[in-house]
Amino acid sequence: MDKNDIYITYGKNPFDMTLKLLEKADVNKMINDKSASIVLKPNLVIAATPEDGAVTHTEIVEAIITYLQKNGFNNITIAEGSWVGDDTQRAFRVNGYPSLAKKYNVNLVDTKRDQYTVFYKSGVKIEVSDTILNADFLINLPVLKGHGQTLLTCALKNMKGCISDRSKRLFHQLGLYKPIALLNSIKSSDLIIVDSLNGDLDFEEGGNPVENNRMFIARDNVLCDAYGATLLGYNPEEIDYIPLSEELGVGSANLEEANIVELNKPSITDSPKPTGMAKRLSVYTKPDKACSACYGNLIYALKRLHEDGMLHFSKESIYIGQGYKKISLDKIGIGSCTSSFSKSLKGCPPSANEIKKFLLENM
Repeated sequence: MDKNDIYITYGKNPFDMTLKLLEKADVNKMINDKSASIVLKPNLVIAATPEDGAVTHTEIVEAIITYLQKNGFNNITIAEGSWVGDDTQRAFRVNGYPSLAKKYNVNLVDTKRDQYTVFYKSGVKIEVSDTILNADFLINLPVLKGHGQTLLTCALKNMKGCISDRSKRLFHQLGLYKPIALLNSIKSSDLIIVDSLNGDLDFEEGGNPVENNRMFIARDNVLCDAYGATLLGYNPEEIDYIPLSEELGVGSANLEEANIVELNKPSITDSPKPTGMAKRLSVYTKPDKACSACYGNLIYALKRLHEDGMLHFSKESIYIGQGYKKISLDKIGIGSCTSSFSKSLKGCPPSANEIKKFLLENM
């Protein structure tokens, strides 16, 4: 797997989907030493379960451990630190990590209780977990979701769980963007597997999940987040820490050079089940056998338009789904299934950013 590769898979079984991504990427060939220290860094920002769209599905972590041990790698650690004000140990318990660690004989580290190495970057003091720093191979397992302050959280921001609570407070005082970029210039992950199964619309603590039933794998942290931004309806430049990280040499945000490969296609058996804000936004849509990935991207796009005050002026429904194949309508359609509509956006699925631009031009 090259730095410009992004592999995507769709489905509802995180364990199997993770194995598919690992095998496609030949991850075992990325790690030369069987005794290498491998650290898995999930997102356990709060003590919640994945259904609310805030934390990494535990099955993803278990699948990676299974894959690594099958290939002869046994020096494995799970490491994470919840946000300030929440207890990582409780988040571990809620998501079954103590029993998982015992079952597979892997280490479990709360980075809030770890030793730190202090760095000074551009005048910013950053205390980084020694477990993270000393990893020979760091696997980042973020949830792709919205964020109230930075708009997006994915690979780059998920590294914030690797620092002390003192540094987390300082990061917020400084506005997050620059410190996140600086942190990734100190230590960034070697591999990213993104949980984009049902990330929240807007907030890192969850509550308004959007069902996408999608996961993807990447090696370039900046490219990963640039791609993730488009899936949530943003241009990468809108997420300030993406261009800042690129400037610091962390990676490339050039999606034109990315090799984006879908290992399968979304299925109508993975039909969307909108809840909360997503359900309120669904009144603008007319889905018929819509795949969750395509429909989820539409919901993200509608939310961005809502934030811009544009939806109040829309009186036309938006059609989406395989039920509209080969049907000609003088309507707005999203996805290749509506290619016979008078106004149709191709793609299977199109990104939320593409949908947003299309709707602005056609509503």
